[in-house]
Amino acid sequence: MRKVHFFILAILVLSGCSSAQDDGWTRLFNGKDLTGWEQKNGEAKFEVKDGMIVGTTVLNTPNSFLCTEKVYGDFIFEVELLVEENMNSGIQFRSESKPDYRDGRVHGYQCEVDPSDRAWSGGIYDEARRGWLYPLTLNPDARSALEVGEWNHYRIECIGNSLRTWVNGVPAAHLIDDMTPEGFIALQVHGIGNNQEAEGHQIKWKNIRIKTEDLKPAPDEGIHVENLIPNHLSDAEKAQGFELLFDGKSTENLKSAGGEEFPSQGWTVENGVLAVQGGAGGGDIITRETYGPFELKFEFSLSKGANSGVKYCIGNNGPSIGLEYQILDNENFPGIEAGGTDSQSMASLYDLIPAGKEARYDLGSGQWNRGRIVLYPGGKAQHWLNGRKVVQYTHGSPYFEQLVENSKYAKYEGFAMAGKGPVRLQDHGCHEENGCMVKFRSLKIRAFQQ
Repeated sequence: MRKVHFFILAILVLSGCSSAQDDGWTRLFNGKDLTGWEQKNGEAKFEVKDGMIVGTTVLNTPNSFLCTEKVYGDFIFEVELLVEENMNSGIQFRSESKPDYRDGRVHGYQCEVDPSDRAWSGGIYDEARRGWLYPLTLNPDARSALEVGEWNHYRIECIGNSLRTWVNGVPAAHLIDDMTPEGFIALQVHGIGNNQEAEGHQIKWKNIRIKTEDLKPAPDEGIHVENLIPNHLSDAEKAQGFELLFDGKSTENLKSAGGEEFPSQGWTVENGVLAVQGGAGGGDIITRETYGPFELKFEFSLSKGANSGVKYCIGNNGPSIGLEYQILDNENFPGIEAGGTDSQSMASLYDLIPAGKEARYDLGSGQWNRGRIVLYPGGKAQHWLNGRKVVQYTHGSPYFEQLVENSKYAKYEGFAMAGKGPVRLQDHGCHEENGCMVKFRSLKIRAFQQ
């Protein structure tokens, strides 16, 4: 089916190229020389051969970028590229190079070109700034879109705060972000250090074009949306059934776990942030609505030594007994080893399954982390941290029951098996003399149809 999709797309692209002046497209490469382009940062080789731009890796030089002289805000960009197997590349967009930022280092959004086994082509990376924003862990169906050793068609659509990518007609990433509203486009040849085996590898680009007027967004194709704008619900998320539990101002969807009102102490709302002072008497809060299978997206930030959690599947054994997505400062909380590998560490299924994560995806205290809990109909469940899946299990399976039997929850009959229950945000104690603060924002939930 994907090859048919690509075949139809190729016909549309070719027909579009034949009437580029009539349908609003502008060619960014004249097929003869690099007029309109300038190289920044590294010394990798860019040249024109046979109507193509050819980038070649060079030893001992940093990432190299061939950048458009013009900047672009809203646009649709298309290019065909052919990349060798053992190299890395990307397409910068809405990117910048400023003397006061890391001595002119190119930074900004990058659409990944990744022929490695990781296969994240089409994912969105924030070069020299925030790192991975949309890895293809969030959309694994797109990982097979790139054809190594073949010409591939890339499409990037930037309209307002919606940033979307396609590889060979397959939707790869959908990011909502407003950090950089405009910037140049650049073709990257990644640095290889002193790796002589990687020297001389090439990537080729052709049919480079852009459209900046009368833009019409492509139909939404239902892939995961990663929204980095605080407390914002995009049209695509609304279409997928998400609603805000906290909009940055109102707590009408939340209440005290022990009463019908929102706590009068301990919890605060300020500057779009819902915060709890650990041990200040606020107590846990819960959603007013109850949920069966659901998907919850949220952002959280911790002060040094802080501890909290998001609890779900509660109700059968008391209002506080259930499954928990652990929120914890691994580096400073007593009893947790540095790196936090046990089942009480960050993003783990508390006291049952340790989170399998790389340290660089746990941003730790003082930073905003992106959490996600998915409990699908049928029982499959996942914990995510900053775009990476770190826990997966099947709720109610024999494996799950064995985990419970070997845990402190064994004394609770039918533990965590309530059909529906509220989501609970924990007010935990604090081991720091100056107190602990846990902050939440962008709390969004959708209920799955059973």
